Amino acid sequence: MKYLREPQMMHSAFEAQQKHKYTLRNSNAAQRIDKLKTLKACIESYEEKIYAALQSDLRKSRFESALTELIFIYSEIGFAIHNLNSWMKPKRAGKTISNLFAKNRICYEPKGCCLIIAPWNYPFQLLMSPLISAIAAGNCAILKPSELSPATSSVIAALIRDCFDEREVCCFEGDAGISTALLELPFDHIFFTGSTAIGKLVMQAAAKNLSSVTLELGGKSPVIIEETANLKKAAEKIAWGKLINAGQTCIAPDYVLIPRDLQQSFIEYYKEAVNRLFFKNGKLNTEVYAKLISKKHFERLSDLITDALDKGAITVLGGEKDESSQTISPTVLARIPVGTTIMKEEIFGPVLPLIAYQTLSEAVAYVNHKSKPLALYVFSANRKNIQYILKNTSSGGACINDVLIHISNPKLPFGGVNGSGTGSCHGFFGFKAFSHERAVVYQSPINTTALIYPPYENKSRLLKWLKKLL
Repeated sequence: MKYLREPQMMHSAFEAQQKHKYTLRNSNAAQRIDKLKTLKACIESYEEKIYAALQSDLRKSRFESALTELIFIYSEIGFAIHNLNSWMKPKRAGKTISNLFAKNRICYEPKGCCLIIAPWNYPFQLLMSPLISAIAAGNCAILKPSELSPATSSVIAALIRDCFDEREVCCFEGDAGISTALLELPFDHIFFTGSTAIGKLVMQAAAKNLSSVTLELGGKSPVIIEETANLKKAAEKIAWGKLINAGQTCIAPDYVLIPRDLQQSFIEYYKEAVNRLFFKNGKLNTEVYAKLISKKHFERLSDLITDALDKGAITVLGGEKDESSQTISPTVLARIPVGTTIMKEEIFGPVLPLIAYQTLSEAVAYVNHKSKPLALYVFSANRKNIQYILKNTSSGGACINDVLIHISNPKLPFGGVNGSGTGSCHGFFGFKAFSHERAVVYQSPINTTALIYPPYENKSRLLKWLKKLL
């Protein structure tokens, strides 16, 4: 198949999928499971190329790539295969006075032709994960990988060509202009993962065609360390969660709120953890520490640090930069003044601001004056205070005494709220995202609804009876 690129070919592929979606609509669980098994086998055959591409784009180590990209996807495929039969079965719904003798069912039907736009930070995982859900739900899909991770994008395009008929799944590489052109088409559903700013544009484009959307965005995911927390364990977990993929993770801890009298101890523990995890013989270990995706992103993070320091912040760890390798060392900033850009934008890099607080209510208020984050992390041994934080904040997901791990459980929904996204994915929640929940009523021959048909004379008693029952 010739690689799809030109706008007319884009429209041709879309039209082909629009016609073919009715065939996929009638596919059964066994047929969809076969497609998922084929996808898994194809990914396995491309493993070495995927590892090489991730090394090229992000300097990801083989282990990190396996853990966060490939094994994650194999797990998602296996979970879908194991559960798809039960997901597809119509679900029973309760009865009401209006259909006492009817059968009520919720049926999951494919939305149809779907667009999946993926980001560059986990370029393989964040495209394949929604694709698995789309296939499980019986949809066609057009994929748009990020042009900022070109090596991985190229491998994905080749893999998709080898694995699928373009009437079912096809892939378009290219810059933002390709995404813009795709968004003009009337897709049945759009799944976008990326920044909040671009998410707003996607939602605007979707509104023109009334396409449903799932938006997996980001935001400033806070860590609240409470006074009873195990500081050493907290520091190690935060260091790992912040610095994996050089901080380029949508649910990475963005900043830490910590009691003022614990701040210095936390800094020391964090330094120890960083040295143990990401340094070797006193030097940053680039075999395990990823690079920033581009010169532009390197400059953006450098500017965030400079702006904070110019306004009065201090560096308590790191700050070293190497533009030639697009690397910024693990960095911690303290005494962050109000009005710094770094506390307004999602950082998306290896820079960790510390914000000291006096009371827990002060920390909660600080979180609440910002947009609702994709994740919230709490470190505490006090159940009452944990519940206080959870009840008085809002976030897409939350972890208590750990970071990131909630994304790894396909039995949990993963998604944001308001500024951090809309809709959920993974497991059954991903299946639902690409499905329409259709209400179906099988009426009984005993037609009780005839009682409410006209004429309405002498039915006042019926209204009183219905009012009591309802």
